[in-house]
Amino acid sequence: MKSYWQIQINRCIGMALSGIIGYYPMIWMAPAAAIPMTFSPPPPPPDRGATGDRGGAASRGCSVGNQSMIALVPVYKQTLKQGKTEAVSVTKVWGLTTEEYPTFWFFVPYKKSTINSIEFVLKDESSKLSQTLYRTIVTIPEVPGIISIRLNATTPRLQVNKMYHWFFKMKVICNPQQPAQREYVEGWVQRVNLNPKLVDSTKQATPEQRVGLYAQNGIWYDALTTLAELRLAKPEDPTLAVEWMNLLKSVDLENLAKQPLILH
Repeated sequence: MKSYWQIQINRCIGMALSGIIGYYPMIWMAPAAAIPMTFSPPPPPPDRGATGDRGGAASRGCSVGNQSMIALVPVYKQTLKQGKTEAVSVTKVWGLTTEEYPTFWFFVPYKKSTINSIEFVLKDESSKLSQTLYRTIVTIPEVPGIISIRLNATTPRLQVNKMYHWFFKMKVICNPQQPAQREYVEGWVQRVNLNPKLVDSTKQATPEQRVGLYAQNGIWYDALTTLAELRLAKPEDPTLAVEWMNLLKSVDLENLAKQPLILH
């Protein structure tokens, strides 16, 4: 027959084991830790592929804060050899997406009254004859800020591993006595497939965690769009504001972090 102390010891051990067994599901069900919103740029296209201009160099003189139009996309500064001795400096404007119809983001620094027109164009230049896949007249925003343009689902979907050339064009009237002045930025987008492991991770992640996964794996357009949509849904969320700053800072666009996101 067991003594009183043996019974008490066995009872304590049983309670401890039941506590451990009951704790494990809580560990596995706990949400994953936040992923840093820092963009890890993939290797840019080789040679002269994806050259462009994301803007930001100079304004027309009538923009708010004397700022210029800018495309929210990474840039790559490279020095390429031309011949045996000469070197050429090249700026590449390029980003990856997993979407068939991705969304593009641009900062428009002008008041509505000074904008004559805005146009977005997407081209397939993989062959000698350039083909325009999408062309649209963009609604002029009511106030200066960051606007988005999503490809229309009626246009051809982006093919995997293919490069596409986009243009964002604007006509600005700084002086009513003079003709409208043309301003534009241009760059490239390339669609890729995620590896199976990353696909599983994104399916299990929250939208905020997906931003970090996209950013760390070099998928710029998806990271930016997902985070921008979160900010539009919760404009007063301080955590999202910090994450937005960190993501833009990783591609040297932190000066746009406080610009409003405009629905139009």
